[in-house]
Amino acid sequence: MAGPQLSAELCQQAVDAVAAHGSISAAGRALGLPHGTFQTRVAIARQRKFEPKVQALLAGDNAGPPDGYKLKGTSTLYDENGKARLQWVKTDASLEKLQAIQKAAFDALCAELKPVALVKAPKAADADLATLYTMTDCHVGMLAWDKEAGEDWDLTIAENCLTQTLLRMIDSAPASAIGILNQLGDFMHFDSLTPMTPTSHHILDADSRYQKVVQVAVRILRRVIDAMLVKHKSVHVEMKEGNHDPTGSVWLRVMFAMLYDKNPRVTINLSPNPYTMYVHGKTLLGFYHGHLAKLASLPILYAAQFPKEWGATEYRYIHTGHKHHVEEKEHPGIKVIQHPTLAAPDAYAARGGWLSKRQATSMTYSKEHGEIARGIFIPS
Repeated sequence: MAGPQLSAELCQQAVDAVAAHGSISAAGRALGLPHGTFQTRVAIARQRKFEPKVQALLAGDNAGPPDGYKLKGTSTLYDENGKARLQWVKTDASLEKLQAIQKAAFDALCAELKPVALVKAPKAADADLATLYTMTDCHVGMLAWDKEAGEDWDLTIAENCLTQTLLRMIDSAPASAIGILNQLGDFMHFDSLTPMTPTSHHILDADSRYQKVVQVAVRILRRVIDAMLVKHKSVHVEMKEGNHDPTGSVWLRVMFAMLYDKNPRVTINLSPNPYTMYVHGKTLLGFYHGHLAKLASLPILYAAQFPKEWGATEYRYIHTGHKHHVEEKEHPGIKVIQHPTLAAPDAYAARGGWLSKRQATSMTYSKEHGEIARGIFIPS
């Protein structure tokens, strides 16, 4: 096929396919074209210099791979005279760059969001108390079949279960001046358009499209925070990263900070640190998903990261998740509490025998005496 006979649309299709699939062979197969035909199209697209970044990908010049990708290697086609005719640059997604790109995109989107309308604060609340509502490993977007995993779980079930359980927790809590939403990570089951874990690339059982997962996740959190604003005079929100949703935690923090930007009664912790804390009088509350440092190392880690806050407090608690079951251990000067999940087990957990009782816990803390009350809630 001669160069002038190939339309601009087909040239663009060729370079887009190579960028998406990483090689001419893979792109040609994806389009259902013979290798020779597609190779000719790519050569013509190169001559016409379509898309400089993709041109760099094809030509192997010094421009480097497109943003969000890292170089893995190159493959070069030589003619019978030993002259390089084509070169493929093999790339792989760079997690840090992809997170930065997605954060920039969500920053731009959030700039257009209208802050949520103000809700009147309760007339009476105990200034000495703060109630912590923990939701961890909710796996919104996970699909489980009761015949295989013992219980069903999908987007509809997740929204009903999480919303209703948290609303019961809030309604049953003391009239604390402060409410703390402790969203400990793995709130969403997967973190991109492809349902797989972002680091290990394990294929996941997923319900529906990522955009629908995002819509349900945001709707759940909005309802919970709005209910807390009715109950408490001020609301503090932690959105921790998990191993299933490290990128999702970034845009959740940014989005909710924008949504409640005009409400002085809401604070969103925007710190990207996997280990964060909140001080309530003589009580220190730590928050961490549980996927990085071992639980046994958390006391010394928190003492090292937050020495001033550690020294100024008397009662200290670190809240974690990740393992889906209850474990509570007291160390000198601090207690580490591992929370269970409200979500049903997926097929992977069921087949591995990692089963635990589904529940969530609210804990009320005094400025002067540490933890003074606790509520256990079972999904209905």
